[in-house]
Amino acid sequence: MSRIANRSRIGHNGGPPLDPPSHEPEWGKGGVGTYFSWKAAHRSAWKKVAPEIALMRERRAAALGLTYEEYALELLERGRFLQETDTVRIAEIKAARRSRRR
Repeated sequence: MSRIANRSRIGHNGGPPLDPPSHEPEWGKGGVGTYFSWKAAHRSAWKKVAPEIALMRERRAAALGLTYEEYALELLERGRFLQETDTVRIAEIKAARRSRRR
Protein backbone atom coordinates (compact mmCIF):
# COMPACT_ATOMS: atom_id res chain seq x y z
CA MET A 1 0.00 0.00 0.00
CA SER A 2 1.10 3.49 -0.59
CA ARG A 3 1.99 5.66 2.32
CA ILE A 4 -0.74 8.23 1.51
CA ALA A 5 -3.56 5.66 1.29
CA ASN A 6 -2.69 4.07 4.64
CA ARG A 7 -3.14 6.90 7.13
CA SER A 8 -4.60 4.69 9.89
CA ARG A 9 -2.65 4.25 13.06
CA ILE A 10 -1.15 0.89 13.97
CA GLY A 11 -3.87 -1.30 15.49
CA HIS A 12 -6.71 0.52 13.74
CA ASN A 13 -9.02 -1.82 11.83
CA GLY A 14 -10.27 0.84 9.39
CA GLY A 15 -13.87 0.75 10.70
CA PRO A 16 -16.04 3.73 11.57
CA PRO A 17 -15.17 5.82 14.61
CA LEU A 18 -16.55 4.56 17.91
CA ASP A 19 -17.30 8.03 19.21
CA PRO A 20 -20.62 9.47 18.03
CA PRO A 21 -20.37 12.61 15.91
CA SER A 22 -20.06 15.71 18.03
CA HIS A 23 -23.32 17.37 19.03
CA GLU A 24 -24.18 20.46 17.03
CA PRO A 25 -26.28 23.05 18.90
CA GLU A 26 -29.48 24.42 17.34
CA TRP A 27 -27.77 27.67 16.35
CA GLY A 28 -25.18 25.88 14.25
CA LYS A 29 -21.42 25.73 14.44
CA GLY A 30 -20.77 29.44 14.86
CA GLY A 31 -21.19 31.54 17.95
CA VAL A 32 -24.52 32.11 19.65
CA GLY A 33 -24.69 35.78 18.68
CA THR A 34 -28.30 36.95 18.83
CA TYR A 35 -29.83 33.49 18.42
CA PHE A 36 -31.94 33.58 21.58
CA SER A 37 -33.18 37.12 20.90
CA TRP A 38 -34.30 36.10 17.42
CA LYS A 39 -35.91 32.94 18.77
CA ALA A 40 -37.93 34.96 21.33
CA ALA A 41 -38.95 37.47 18.65
CA HIS A 42 -40.08 34.65 16.34
CA ARG A 43 -42.14 33.10 19.14
CA SER A 44 -43.83 36.39 19.98
CA ALA A 45 -44.55 37.17 16.31
CA TRP A 46 -46.25 33.81 15.77
CA LYS A 47 -48.06 33.72 19.12
CA LYS A 48 -51.63 32.54 19.16
CA VAL A 49 -54.14 35.11 18.04
CA ALA A 50 -57.82 35.27 18.91
CA PRO A 51 -59.89 32.70 16.99
CA GLU A 52 -61.94 35.45 15.33
CA ILE A 53 -58.79 37.10 13.97
CA ALA A 54 -57.38 33.77 12.76
CA LEU A 55 -60.64 32.96 10.96
CA MET A 56 -60.75 36.42 9.38
CA ARG A 57 -57.17 36.03 8.14
CA GLU A 58 -57.94 32.54 6.83
CA ARG A 59 -60.96 33.80 4.87
CA ARG A 60 -59.00 36.71 3.40
CA ALA A 61 -56.08 34.46 2.51
CA ALA A 62 -58.36 31.93 0.81
CA ALA A 63 -60.05 34.72 -1.18
CA LEU A 64 -56.61 35.78 -2.47
CA GLY A 65 -55.46 32.23 -3.18
CA LEU A 66 -52.86 32.24 -0.39
CA THR A 67 -52.32 30.08 2.67
CA TYR A 68 -52.85 31.43 6.17
CA GLU A 69 -49.11 31.38 6.80
CA GLU A 70 -48.32 33.33 3.62
CA TYR A 71 -50.98 35.92 4.44
CA ALA A 72 -49.91 36.27 8.09
CA LEU A 73 -46.23 36.47 7.13
CA GLU A 74 -46.99 39.29 4.72
CA LEU A 75 -48.78 41.09 7.52
CA LEU A 76 -45.84 40.55 9.91
CA GLU A 77 -43.19 41.58 7.37
CA ARG A 78 -44.89 44.55 5.75
CA GLY A 79 -47.47 45.60 8.34
CA ARG A 80 -50.37 45.77 5.91
CA PHE A 81 -53.24 43.56 4.83
CA LEU A 82 -53.19 42.34 1.24
CA GLN A 83 -56.11 43.34 -0.96
CA GLU A 84 -57.38 42.07 -4.33
CA THR A 85 -55.67 45.07 -5.94
CA ASP A 86 -52.22 43.85 -4.78
CA THR A 87 -51.96 41.50 -7.75
CA VAL A 88 -48.23 41.99 -8.26
CA ARG A 89 -47.34 41.13 -4.66
CA ILE A 90 -49.71 38.14 -4.61
CA ALA A 91 -48.09 36.85 -7.82
CA GLU A 92 -44.64 37.23 -6.20
CA ILE A 93 -45.76 35.23 -3.16
CA LYS A 94 -47.15 32.47 -5.36
CA ALA A 95 -43.96 32.39 -7.45
CA ALA A 96 -41.87 32.07 -4.27
CA ARG A 97 -44.11 29.18 -3.23
CA ARG A 98 -43.03 27.22 -6.31
CA SER A 99 -39.33 27.81 -5.59
CA ARG A 100 -39.71 26.71 -1.92
CA ARG A 101 -41.13 23.33 -2.98
CA ARG A 102 -38.04 22.40 -4.99
